[in-house]
Amino acid sequence: MFKKIIGAVIVLVSLGFMAFTGFTQAPENDNANTAEAMEEGVYEPIVVLELYTSQGCSSCPPADALLDKVKKEYQENVFALSYHVDYWNYIGWKDPFSKSEYTEKQRAYNIKFRNRSNYTPQVVVNGQEHFVGSSASKMYSKINTYQKVKAGNRVGISQLQAADNSVGFQYEIKGSTKGKRLRAILVLDQRITEVKRGENRNRTLRNSNIVVAEKTISAKEGKASSYIAIPDSVGPNEKIQLMLLVENDTYDITGAAKGSVER
Repeated sequence: MFKKIIGAVIVLVSLGFMAFTGFTQAPENDNANTAEAMEEGVYEPIVVLELYTSQGCSSCPPADALLDKVKKEYQENVFALSYHVDYWNYIGWKDPFSKSEYTEKQRAYNIKFRNRSNYTPQVVVNGQEHFVGSSASKMYSKINTYQKVKAGNRVGISQLQAADNSVGFQYEIKGSTKGKRLRAILVLDQRITEVKRGENRNRTLRNSNIVVAEKTISAKEGKASSYIAIPDSVGPNEKIQLMLLVENDTYDITGAAKGSVER
């Protein structure tokens, strides 16, 4: 059973109130855009899976495990991302990877989907639709569907290098970039955490492909260069990866690329 929090609760939490209302099941996304509504493209298909999760949510570990499983099974054109939201922190365990920005990102998606509120675990696929992140049948069905849909953009990464506390890179976008932006995302491969409090107290959790940094870059056709800072939370020997996503003004993801960062 997954968890869902109404929008008013999130506001109360942000103000520091220790209050909470009941959990209800998220409705199926019948009215959301589907693969058939995606931008018609000519490039290789991509499948971007954005999991919204929390170490403080007892329903999230199965979704975390499922994301890790598909990440290992589909290493080429599937892009697995784990965004840790902050609205579970008040229960007693502060997720070290949680950020209010990720909660707001999730909220923007749910406004688009006309979903009443944020919930965990939630997976958004290609910015097009959402489903309960612990549903293996839905996960594999959507991967199969989107693997057959051509992408609107192709993204290439080169000159990927880590220096001091940042990662520099060059990128090239093919296809129209009108009305689009580029998201540069730094991903931590894995972290194991012993949770001491909250709903998952006394559990050892394995999280993978954790988003630890993100920045938005103007999307330009052709070649360009940029960088992204490595946060202090990432250890010197931990494996990280850079992902670049092209998205339009309605959050549809039209291109993606990834590369391992050598340090």
